[in-house]
Amino acid sequence: MAAIYSGIHLKLKSPHTPWEDKLKLARFAWISPQCLLPNKEQVLLDWCTHALTGWYNKKVEYSHNVLEGLWCYLDDLLHSRKLHSHLKQGKTVSLRLNMAQLLLDRLQECAQTGSKSLLCVSTMLSVCQGIVSSPVLSSVFITKYELMVDLLVKLCSLSCNKLQQPLLTETTMTESTTCQDQVMSEHLQAQPTANTDSVDTSEFPSKHNEKMPSSNVFELLLQVLSCYLTVQRQQANPNRVFTMVTNQLLQPLVLLRHLLTSADLLHTKLHLRQQLCRDIRAKIDSILHFALFPSEHLTSYKEELLPSKDNSGKRGAGGAKGLLKPVTAILSKLSAQGYCEPLLLYSVKSNTLSLLFRFFLDSYGKGRGESEEEQRMLCYYFLVRLVPALDLCIDGDTVSPAEADKPVSASQEKKSPPASLQSPHSWSLALLAVESLLSQSLSANIYNVAADRIRHKEVQLGFYRALGQILFNQAQPSIPAWYRCVKVLLSLNHLILEPELDQLLSSAWVHSECMDARVQRARQVMVCSLLQTYTKLRQLPRLFSELLSVLCQPAQEELRPPLLSDMVSDSLRTCLQETPPSQGLEICSLVLESMRRCILPDLLKAEKSEIVGGRDQEGERRKVNMNQKRQDASLKLLSLSQLLHAALFNLKTLDNASPLPLARQGQALMKQMQEVVNDLLQLLSVENPPGKTKINSSQKTPKKGKKCLEHKEPEMVSVWEQKTQEATLLLRYTWVEVDTLFNLHCSKYTSDQKSKTEDEAISNDPIMTHLESLLSGDILPARLLPSPSSSPMSCLLYKMLTLQQVKKILLYSTSLSEPSTAALLNTAVQFILSKLKLEVSLDGEQVWDGQISSVNSNSYAVAHWHLVTSNLPLVAPYLSREDMDCVADFLVRSVLGRQTDVDRPSSSLTVSLITSQLLQSPILAELPSVFSATVCSLIQRIRDVLMVAHKHKVCASFPEFDGSSQPLSTPVKDESIVEDILSASKTGEVFVSLTDTQTKELINLVQILMSVNPDGMNSEDLSSVFLLLFFMLTSCSCLSDPTVDDRCDSGDDVMFLVSLLKMLTILVESRNLKSVLKVIHGGTLLQAAVSSLLWHSSNGRFRATSNPDWLDLIKAVQDFITSLTELIVTRGSSLVLNLEQFVSFFTSKEKPDSGEYISSVHLELASLTCLAQTLNSNLGRSKSMDQTFTQMISRVIATLGPAVESVLRLQTLSKEATKPASVLGQAFVVDVVTVMLHCEVSSLPVNTRSTLDHITLYQGLCQHILKDLSSSLGSVDALFSSLHFLSTFYKAVERTRGDGEDGGKMLEELYIQILQGVRSLLTAPRLSSEDICELESAVQELLCNLLEKSTTDQLTLLLVIIREGLNAGKLRAGNYREVLCAVTIIKLLFCCQLPETCSKALWLIAPEIISTLVFLVRMCSQDASLTLPFTVPAVTSMTSLLRQGEGLISNPHHVILVLGALQSVTLDHLSPHAYKSTFNAVHESLFAIIQCHPQVLLNAAPSFLNVFYRLVVSIMQEGRQKGDSDTGSDGDVYLQCSRLIERMYSHIAVSAETFTTLSAFMVAQYVTELQKVTLRPDIKLHLTEGIYQILDLCAEHDIKFLMGGLQTGVREVFNELYGSYTHYHKARRQGEDKYTV
Repeated sequence: MAAIYSGIHLKLKSPHTPWEDKLKLARFAWISPQCLLPNKEQVLLDWCTHALTGWYNKKVEYSHNVLEGLWCYLDDLLHSRKLHSHLKQGKTVSLRLNMAQLLLDRLQECAQTGSKSLLCVSTMLSVCQGIVSSPVLSSVFITKYELMVDLLVKLCSLSCNKLQQPLLTETTMTESTTCQDQVMSEHLQAQPTANTDSVDTSEFPSKHNEKMPSSNVFELLLQVLSCYLTVQRQQANPNRVFTMVTNQLLQPLVLLRHLLTSADLLHTKLHLRQQLCRDIRAKIDSILHFALFPSEHLTSYKEELLPSKDNSGKRGAGGAKGLLKPVTAILSKLSAQGYCEPLLLYSVKSNTLSLLFRFFLDSYGKGRGESEEEQRMLCYYFLVRLVPALDLCIDGDTVSPAEADKPVSASQEKKSPPASLQSPHSWSLALLAVESLLSQSLSANIYNVAADRIRHKEVQLGFYRALGQILFNQAQPSIPAWYRCVKVLLSLNHLILEPELDQLLSSAWVHSECMDARVQRARQVMVCSLLQTYTKLRQLPRLFSELLSVLCQPAQEELRPPLLSDMVSDSLRTCLQETPPSQGLEICSLVLESMRRCILPDLLKAEKSEIVGGRDQEGERRKVNMNQKRQDASLKLLSLSQLLHAALFNLKTLDNASPLPLARQGQALMKQMQEVVNDLLQLLSVENPPGKTKINSSQKTPKKGKKCLEHKEPEMVSVWEQKTQEATLLLRYTWVEVDTLFNLHCSKYTSDQKSKTEDEAISNDPIMTHLESLLSGDILPARLLPSPSSSPMSCLLYKMLTLQQVKKILLYSTSLSEPSTAALLNTAVQFILSKLKLEVSLDGEQVWDGQISSVNSNSYAVAHWHLVTSNLPLVAPYLSREDMDCVADFLVRSVLGRQTDVDRPSSSLTVSLITSQLLQSPILAELPSVFSATVCSLIQRIRDVLMVAHKHKVCASFPEFDGSSQPLSTPVKDESIVEDILSASKTGEVFVSLTDTQTKELINLVQILMSVNPDGMNSEDLSSVFLLLFFMLTSCSCLSDPTVDDRCDSGDDVMFLVSLLKMLTILVESRNLKSVLKVIHGGTLLQAAVSSLLWHSSNGRFRATSNPDWLDLIKAVQDFITSLTELIVTRGSSLVLNLEQFVSFFTSKEKPDSGEYISSVHLELASLTCLAQTLNSNLGRSKSMDQTFTQMISRVIATLGPAVESVLRLQTLSKEATKPASVLGQAFVVDVVTVMLHCEVSSLPVNTRSTLDHITLYQGLCQHILKDLSSSLGSVDALFSSLHFLSTFYKAVERTRGDGEDGGKMLEELYIQILQGVRSLLTAPRLSSEDICELESAVQELLCNLLEKSTTDQLTLLLVIIREGLNAGKLRAGNYREVLCAVTIIKLLFCCQLPETCSKALWLIAPEIISTLVFLVRMCSQDASLTLPFTVPAVTSMTSLLRQGEGLISNPHHVILVLGALQSVTLDHLSPHAYKSTFNAVHESLFAIIQCHPQVLLNAAPSFLNVFYRLVVSIMQEGRQKGDSDTGSDGDVYLQCSRLIERMYSHIAVSAETFTTLSAFMVAQYVTELQKVTLRPDIKLHLTEGIYQILDLCAEHDIKFLMGGLQTGVREVFNELYGSYTHYHKARRQGEDKYTV
């Protein structure tokens, strides 16, 4: 056969053989083992490549099908297993050198859209991939660096075309006009589509190439990039690499990187993996980094960037060998035209510049010693060269030369900014790039302020100032990046922005008009940073001086945004508290001075001008202008008043420790403020203000004391009067509050008002006089009296002023007992409470942010209600009955009208939220009158619902309401309600039927009752509430819906009963239920409740017993019975009578027939079980009571036994008939039998071995449970109940077994069966780790009972199970369940109390168990998938062993082994849930060691710290600032872990003798990691507090060692940490040590 095919080689070379036959012969020769060719692989490869090169060189001609077949043949050869195995054997196969150029030419054809490729591109790429992936074959490219570069260029072009193609075909994408600060990629997606008609489609792939799989291109590209990076690093000439990369690779690489960064939206269309894109970008970064900025080119960069005088002596040979101008070469290539679309050019360039600066900093930004400053300056000069490339000219010109040459469209023909920066997109890109550059400069610390001033003539300061001037001259306050740029400049040096501080405050704070959420966020962050900076500089008054000058500038005030947002207000509060008090008072004085100097003259001047002006047309025009000026002035006045209010309310108050000059400064400020208030009041007191219609002479102002503040809506007032009025009242209220505060706390302060009133008559109380003037309205003219509709802010301030005067009367007045004072206070309180209206909007509840300045007509109701509730204890004594009813009614209506508003800010207030907080607070219960009025309001609302509901039968409590016979509010006697309750419980009749709407309304009212404190109710109210609710329980029912077959499934009826029972239980547990028991006996209540429910059940009201609502009802019934029974037993009054009545009710009932509803049986079993359990828990009070309870328990059990057996038979029949709805839950039945067993055992005589009455039932259930455990059937609740029964049953058998051999054998068999069942349960595959954790407590209890009196043989049997489970082979085989079972049993076993002999035996083998666990933990740590299901439980078991082994584990080596195992536990790449579990497990293990085995740490402290250091590093990595993901449940996980770190630090600090020598090492580790990350503030707070305690252990020589031994960047972090430690923690600790003995 071999001879037959020996001539194939000649036929392949023969020109007479057709090419189609040659191709078939070549394929046959490759796949056939019978074809013998010397060096067959090389021969066939050479033939194929020769044929291909011949065709393209036009030396050979054949059809296109043959051409494509040859390429496919070559692809098959390169990817065949035969060739790969041939190469693995060390044999050599090579490609022709001209094959590389052939492939490059073909890739060039593929990249050119205009040319029609003659073959499938995917085949071409596959051929390239086969060559590049083979180290032997890839030598055809690797041996020549230029070929490798050319290959990379071609593939980059092909990839870029592929990425850009969907942008052209996606015509629906339009240029976004609202997104001005997205990542640069989002602009890239929008910009190419803005003008697609002008794009030359010849640059993109043809239609044939669109079918090319995108992933093939990019996977090949990644391989080529990796290969090229290896070749580049092997090049000996860095200049050659730089030249090649700059000339050929820079442009395609940066374009490709930019497209990959920005094409996130297109990845799904191109089927690109995110990780693939990230890997490609990382390779591109490495190529550019090492090619453009190697260490060999440092001299060239210095020669080009640094000033000539600095390097004049260094020019020479180094300059000749190096590059001439590398920066110029790079920037010229980036700015060149042609390598990408014109619309993309600026995006690519701006994105690349920040990338290049990062590479430059990484390569040249780190120096040592004297070269450090030179390196910083080098980086600075590189930054100077990069900024102009963004078309931002620092010399002041607005148009760069490159930009001037660009064509400008008609829409862009403007004189000032350049065309590229004219567009908001370009401005956004430029600002994003500048922000990135400045942020990197700040992070790299290249700007040293002192060095720049002393040695460099402030060259950097000048540059940054020029950049700041550009930002302000062409301000872009609608772009968030603009604010961030300003913030970074401020962080670099506040002197940069000092000359433009007024422009900064104007553009970035006062006059910023853009209300976009992202812009507002950036603006507020910048303003907060500005406040914090000037606070640290102790120059906050200077900042406010500039701010006030800006605020007082002429402008249309209504266009300004709010001056103090929530974030800015919080920052201002913090800054003022850190500011010296004298500076705070100075700031307030500056605000007042601005009012007097700039605002008040404008108001007065406008008034005089209007008086002088005539009535002609010119006078009218002048009047309009003056009104406008006055309006602007009044708005400025209101802004300044709000600013002053915020400043004064956040200052540190004067106290007795304040120096006298400070007190005098405060007194002068208050005097100045009062003068301003008086001037404003005088201005507002003009009778006929200009610009208003004159008031008729008959409309005179009433005399003092005759004005009615809210008699009617006031006349329309002008805007300036309203705003001036608001500012005046705000200033007056602020003055009164601050003046009172200063008077209370500072004896050196003398109020100006107090000094004026000292000369008045003693009988005339000035405080009373002021209150009377407020109530009479003398403080303002009649036309300006505020109302909620015309001026809500003024109205609220007026009420606050009145309330303040009420406080003063209560604080200072000596005439509180006089009737006139009480009458005045009642009038004041009525005024404060007046017009308390609740307006429910369909758009959601009214919202208020808590700021007085934001009160308007929409938020007035919230602010008013907040004022009333927050001062309710103050005003409650002076409320009339009508006012109290008004408050109570408003309170109830506000909760009932509550709406869910998802968009409401977390810090905002609503009426319903305020009310809910009031109901839940203890304050309401301390106000008996208001509390009683609220309860009565709820009672009346419930009665009103019941009165209008449908009545089936006439009842004395709620007669049928016909609308005329009697009002709804007719009081109902308790006796009549009791009669109706007893009647309904005996006959089962329903008196009242409720609709769904009425039911929901009653449920809401009961929910409100649940939120109030029942102990605050008086006896009468509690009795009324209890009997009313009990009446609804026994006598009310929901109307059945004919469309619903199963009433329980609808839910409302059962929920109604659940709510009633829960509320009744709460009332039973209160202190004042004795009043109810005087009307009706407790036993009667128990019987009536259960009887009514059984009646309803027997009538078919409840059918589905598997519904969760039904199970809630059963739980509520049991809770009610338990609470009321406990109350009866505790009171002891008519104990036997009450309980006997309830027990007899059950025992006298007939045996349930098979047709009875299962819900009735369920209710009866639950009630009996609960009663028996409660009685059993009260055994031991006295002998007589024990006898009574024992007899009752026996009767209950005697009733329960047959009922349970009947249920079990019904269960079997129902299962066979497939009626799951009629089957009780297994958990419930097991719980009932467990209570029976426990009660029966407890009732047995002591020291006797009696036989249980229902032993057959117990044994049958035990066997059934053991069977279920073996098969792992049932829910988790059922398994929990089953384990609890087994525990109780084993103890019962142990107590009742005989003394003979049969009794011991039966107990031994039961022991073995239970152990096998537990093992089967813990190894069940259907149970999750969470299920096993939930069952651990039940298994723990079962093992404790099994081992409490165990023998050594029984313990040995358990240890055998553990030994069989601790098999590493099972873990390797993937069967971790059996190993986990053994680990869990170990943890629970060592927590059990064992007999002394068994305990000693167990602790003898404990070291072997520890060693095995350590081995398993180390083994499973290599598999991340086992971390949560196995590693964490294993570590927890070791921790349990360590805790229980305190004083019992004698060899410290075993504890050290645990530390080694903890070192191997992985903490990387875990989900938040898995991370939390793993972190807690390791931490608790460390805590067990430091707490229970401190002697081990004397020798193992380094190992302990290594494990703890891993925890610190991991929480630092996970606790980095990540933006939006910082918040939420995931963020809370890492916050909790940081608290544990702080706790461990504190325990280490307590063990000072162990860790003193290592304290400096711990601090060094901490600051080294801290220097690498930017932590979240909340996490950093806990870590910092922890490391402070370690710094307490450091001696002075340790601090010196750290300051001298740490690296530069780390040293700066340590200096900052040590400074804050000295300033905050150390000073506080020394203060505490002063009082420590």
